[in-house]
Amino acid sequence: MEERLADLESRYMQQERTIHELLDAVYRQQQLIDRLGREMEQIREQLNIALPSLVERPEDEEPPPHY
Repeated sequence: MEERLADLESRYMQQERTIHELLDAVYRQQQLIDRLGREMEQIREQLNIALPSLVERPEDEEPPPHY
């Protein structure tokens, strides 16, 4: 019985360690996703300023003045 309890405690500690490692990995990944999202939004804004006709949908563009 004592050996079984020790085995269960060992498994529990191993699972706790694994859970914490996974939580840390998920946290780091979310931080990276958030940073990449902010960078992508900045790039999108810069493209809108520099090349508006390339990033807008064609149906949203105004026709040239000679139409």
